[in-house]
Amino acid sequence: MDIKGVHKDFTLNGNSFSSKDELLTYTEKISPEMTSFLEEWFNDKNYIVAQTSGSTGVPKSISLDKTFVVNSAKATSTYFNLSAKTSALLCLPISYIAGKMMLIRALVLGWHLEVTPSSATPLHDRTKTYDFAAMVPLQVENSLPKLHQIKKLIVGGGPVSNALFKKLQTSATKVYETYGMTETITHIAVKPIQNLSEKSSKNNFSNSFFNVLPNITIYKDQRNCLVIKAPKISKDIIFTNDVVHLISDTQFEWLGRYDSIINSGGIKLNPEKIERKLAELISNRFFLTGIPDPKLGQKMVLVVASEPDPSLLSKVKSFQKLSKFEIPKEIFFLKEFTTTSSGKIQRKETLEKLKLL
Repeated sequence: MDIKGVHKDFTLNGNSFSSKDELLTYTEKISPEMTSFLEEWFNDKNYIVAQTSGSTGVPKSISLDKTFVVNSAKATSTYFNLSAKTSALLCLPISYIAGKMMLIRALVLGWHLEVTPSSATPLHDRTKTYDFAAMVPLQVENSLPKLHQIKKLIVGGGPVSNALFKKLQTSATKVYETYGMTETITHIAVKPIQNLSEKSSKNNFSNSFFNVLPNITIYKDQRNCLVIKAPKISKDIIFTNDVVHLISDTQFEWLGRYDSIINSGGIKLNPEKIERKLAELISNRFFLTGIPDPKLGQKMVLVVASEPDPSLLSKVKSFQKLSKFEIPKEIFFLKEFTTTSSGKIQRKETLEKLKLL
């Protein structure tokens, strides 16, 4: 098919279209933002512009070759065995790459796509069953009672917590955590939530591994950060800030962000690793971060999305899974975190609310 074409089996909200103009006219009624993106997809330029989420830095715009975008869509189809006439639900913002790719997959592969406004509860008014959908962890958490309406689900935009992992073990839905970013045109690796090895299941979810999709090569740089070579989706080698443990040339364990590492008195602390331990103790949303300290250089503090709880620090201090260096020096409480439209915590903006920056 032509790269700008529409697959003959494509439908949107149950409607098929005889021309691109007819499709654009229809989308104007449901989402002007979708119309704007489709106009960009159908124009004569060989690229689209996507915006990074801004969860780990300043949001920026990235140009993505349309050929690479189609290759990414086809790779998803092949890996998850999603052929033409796959029923899919788009419940992510079209402003970011994950939402854009759900629409492009449907166009390119001939899926039957339904669109629902992006919200924290995407299935609340849905009665149909879908073959495929993509969500962020918060949406999954809020959709657990109705998750059986989705046969295959990919989860991105942030790590799946141990608590959510345990809840998903009895789900009839096949759930996969994904690893990717705007630069990789969504996921380049996936991790199955259920049916992990007995060894991994007895410990915790963080001990399981991401499997790299075909035609992708991975290795580490001197910082132990993941490097991605994927010629079908990027002409450049992608150097990430994600610290990983390589299991093989096709598997890796994600350990945390290099730019999140806290140097406290010469001790280097990986907040994401410690957060996975604390998730067994704290049910509210939270994160660990380093703030300036005159003696230590940085001190690690815990920020929790809840009303103040004076007893929490003593509970954390007595939590046996933490070493003495992994115990936060202080705890700060905030009723609500600042998040992106897809639900990812914006740590810098949240800390600014607390006047910690």
